[in-house]
Amino acid sequence: MSPELSIILLTMALRVVETVGKTTGAIASLKARLRRVEFATPYSIVCGGLLVACVMVGLCAMVLYQSRQDALERASGTSRNVALIAERDIERNFELYALSLQAVVDGLNQADVMALPPHLRHQVLFDRAATAKDLGSILVLDASGNIVIDSGSDIPRKGNFSDRKYFTIQRDNPNVGLYVSDPYQSRLRNSSPSIALSRRLSHPDGSFAGIVLLSVNLEYFRLLLAGLSLGPHGAVSLIGRDGIMIMRQPYDPRTPGRDISKASTFRRFVSAAEGSFSDTASIDGVRRLYFFRNFPDLPLIIMVAEAEQDIYAAWRRRALTMGTLMVGFGMAFVGVSFLFGAQLRRRMRAESELQLLARTDGLTGLHNRRTLGEILDQEWRRARRTRSVFSLLFVDIDRFKAYNDTYGHQAGDDALAAVARCIGENIRRPVDSAARYGGEEFVVVLPDTPPAGASLIAERIRSAISDLAIEHAGSEYGRVTASIGAASWTPERDDDVTAMIKAADEALYNAKATGRNKVAPVPGMTDMLSRMRHAGIIPRKHGQDRRAP
Repeated sequence: MSPELSIILLTMALRVVETVGKTTGAIASLKARLRRVEFATPYSIVCGGLLVACVMVGLCAMVLYQSRQDALERASGTSRNVALIAERDIERNFELYALSLQAVVDGLNQADVMALPPHLRHQVLFDRAATAKDLGSILVLDASGNIVIDSGSDIPRKGNFSDRKYFTIQRDNPNVGLYVSDPYQSRLRNSSPSIALSRRLSHPDGSFAGIVLLSVNLEYFRLLLAGLSLGPHGAVSLIGRDGIMIMRQPYDPRTPGRDISKASTFRRFVSAAEGSFSDTASIDGVRRLYFFRNFPDLPLIIMVAEAEQDIYAAWRRRALTMGTLMVGFGMAFVGVSFLFGAQLRRRMRAESELQLLARTDGLTGLHNRRTLGEILDQEWRRARRTRSVFSLLFVDIDRFKAYNDTYGHQAGDDALAAVARCIGENIRRPVDSAARYGGEEFVVVLPDTPPAGASLIAERIRSAISDLAIEHAGSEYGRVTASIGAASWTPERDDDVTAMIKAADEALYNAKATGRNKVAPVPGMTDMLSRMRHAGIIPRKHGQDRRAP
């Protein structure tokens, strides 16, 4: 082999090796890119699924939180209602008691009343309120605290009450008015727990003459509060504004007279006329949602408290169930999104676009003929079922063929689009719809619309088209106009929508025949549709109508 040939063969071999090397490198690079794509695609789907799952869990958490707040608000509302019921009952009874006391005070100041025999004086001074259930006697005490008049008998019982706080308060404070005492053990009724309502008696010179008092058995408050249900751990209390507890439910014999003025809850009670807050009770250590209200005319506070464990018991069970299910659904969603997410989204997007194209007229943006048929059938059946008025408008552009011949098909398309916009802008309700019927014809469907309403909408459409002022030399009006036929009917059981279309078509023909650029309702609609229904007339196709071009 000659040296020249050897050099040539070696050169060719080197080029082949170089080419193979480059090809191998390109293939390796392509495979690397494919591997990156194969890794990135499921990773992106999983990340998207994880994000959606997190959003779902977050929404679930928000719903549960809102549900928790709703439970709290319901409990607060319930507590407020319970407090108002108790307050009104107590205020009503105390008002009656106060009136009875005032009647005694007024009677004692009348000389003719005091001059009566004891049994008659007794009847005048004390009304039947003194015999009410859970009331003790009404007593009149002199300046020394001795009983001088007793509603329980004509001959007053023996007793001195000058050491009682309700006596000393009235003695030392001339302007105290009606005084509601702290709980005490009654000396006349076998140590029965009671409170007293008292008023001061004064001599003509203003000096202290004694008091009138009415005792109320605490059993009244116990029975009242016991009838208010607030769950297994709820509590209701009636408290004096000095911090002395009068009654509490659940009942404890040691509760009446207990001083809670140092408790954190009581400080909140006297800070406002009414309010709500959460705190832990000093009596039993249970955390509750409190609602309190200060009586406007009495030195009393009503407190209603539901335990938080009762308020949130049902919510906790619901939260546990929903949270577990949501976490499970989220994890399942991530798995499913890894398998089907990307493909499903592409498919749904493509189907949505195809469906939109299949139902819409590409030139005008209105519904197409196929969609119009579905709408007519649906609304006609609904009108027949509900016995409601169904209206239909046929809109036709006047002398449109002449317009196309004069200005060209592109201008004709622009005119059609402009007319379609006028129609769309003048049907406002969501149930109303418009469609391109073919060529220059449009149909407007107006469910639940009587003839007057249909004519009004038709006139707005006609006027809007005319106001476009699109030049049309071939029209007697010098601009693009439209004629509209309007038909309205309440469908019978055996009626067909084709009869309605036929009627609107006839009305449109009348509008064309009587000068165009007008709205023509169907004359004698009822008789005409009845005749068409019984004669079995099939409407002709609009390509073969009698209207002038």
